[in-house]
Amino acid sequence: MDEKPNVLRTEDTDSPSPHDYSQSDLPSAQTSRRHGFSFGHSNKTVEIARIRALATAPGVNAASFAHLDEKKILRKMDLRLIPMLALLYLLSFLDRGNVGNAKIEGLVEDLHMTGPQYNWCLTVFFFTYAAFEVPSNLLLKKWRPSVWLPTIMVAWGVVMTLMGIVRNYHGLLIARLFLGVTEAGLFPGVAYYITMWYCRHEAQLRQALFFSAASIAGAFSGLLAYGIAHMDGVGSLEGWRWIFILEGILTVVVAIISYFVLFDFPETAGFLTEEEKVFVVYRLKYQGQEEGANGEGRVAQDDTFKWKHVKAAFLDWQIWLNVWVYWGIVAPLYGISLFLPTIIKELGYTSSTAQLLTVPIYVTAAVLAVAVAYASDRYGKRSPFILVCLFFMAVGFIMCIASSKPGAIYAGVFIVACALYPAFPGNITWLSNNLAGSTKRATGQAIQIAMGNLAGAMASNFYRAQDAPHYRLGHSLELGFIVVGIFALVIIAMNYRRINKRRDRQMAEGAHAGYTPEEMSALGDRAVTFRYFL
Repeated sequence: MDEKPNVLRTEDTDSPSPHDYSQSDLPSAQTSRRHGFSFGHSNKTVEIARIRALATAPGVNAASFAHLDEKKILRKMDLRLIPMLALLYLLSFLDRGNVGNAKIEGLVEDLHMTGPQYNWCLTVFFFTYAAFEVPSNLLLKKWRPSVWLPTIMVAWGVVMTLMGIVRNYHGLLIARLFLGVTEAGLFPGVAYYITMWYCRHEAQLRQALFFSAASIAGAFSGLLAYGIAHMDGVGSLEGWRWIFILEGILTVVVAIISYFVLFDFPETAGFLTEEEKVFVVYRLKYQGQEEGANGEGRVAQDDTFKWKHVKAAFLDWQIWLNVWVYWGIVAPLYGISLFLPTIIKELGYTSSTAQLLTVPIYVTAAVLAVAVAYASDRYGKRSPFILVCLFFMAVGFIMCIASSKPGAIYAGVFIVACALYPAFPGNITWLSNNLAGSTKRATGQAIQIAMGNLAGAMASNFYRAQDAPHYRLGHSLELGFIVVGIFALVIIAMNYRRINKRRDRQMAEGAHAGYTPEEMSALGDRAVTFRYFL
């Protein structure tokens, strides 16, 4: 798919409107429970089934919605969804990364920990974080996002608050284990949630808008830690303890608010009219499909939950190969987010100055993440932008390895951060663009993020205390992951291009005519009508 899809086609302008279909043509409440999400409330279940039935009714096509303003609908969705999602992820990234800020404020010394013990506290987070991501996404598909996401957020806010009262290494280790359990569902959940609202040629900008909260969290974390550290001695507690306590309490407060402001799905969104709901669902159902002559081959994606779709995700080559690309981005991401204050401090700065010097890095990275995502969506390409970012990340780490000058090392980590924050949402979006069917997409994204975050466990041990002040071993290991990621990306892109060309030939030969719509829908992204997004 080299060009941005034109959603509002103008053919068949006399096609019926979704409103032309009566209630009697729609599924019953009992049937609807088999076609979507079970909320424990029949009215919502029926409403979801009703909207989906209207979107896929015979005769309904893009021309049925030609009178709607697509851009206006997208703006409405952006304003209602993205700010809250960004705030949730900001707090998530703030809470998992603030241990780096706490370290240079005395955490290691006060808990009488060694350097390897501190690294283990970072590492164990990723074990539980990776283990619970797939189950969490399956639960999100079964439950309402407005209940599941705030609930896990309250849980990790409580854990973060309690982390402020740990007394030794083992207490911190256990707290980080539970933080991994409770935070596991947010990022894969939100990444999947966005695909339930936006088409694949629109998704990266929205992924970047919410993910840029991670880079803002990095900047905010430095500023917040700088201020909170001055509370040292308040309540007979060290300043680093207040970093955990206050940020944990803030997370719980925002989680409670999010119960009331998060929306679930387009089918039940109160800010959309009924026709707009049908239009949004229609766009999602038929995205990524190539049509044959006279519109033949147009197949709605299968959004029912079936264990075979979960199995298909675990057996899909593109997911596992994409994990290697993800590793090439995530290892540097966690290396930077967990150790950036320490890396800068070891260049000869005080802890306060090191906290503040992280701010311009993260702010610039946030701006670039959004700018690159906008360009990627506009040109309908993912892999070229990710590849360029990986090359710049490699350049940054080479600068850190080759030079001993503080200015050059600071410039190197600056370049790395400014490249990895645009690369991350691009990689997440690229895989989601190429998984058809909501169950497979939810499972596939969770696998990618879960397995990919094991790189975070490895990166937690790259920057050893004995390698200070230049940390050349850590920078070299990060560079190695980037090189592997580049090779994996090239292999994926070449395979996508080869498969798309083969399917073009098959479509021209009429191969799609031998399948019923139900059979084609069951094939998902393996269908001859589906085109991989490059």
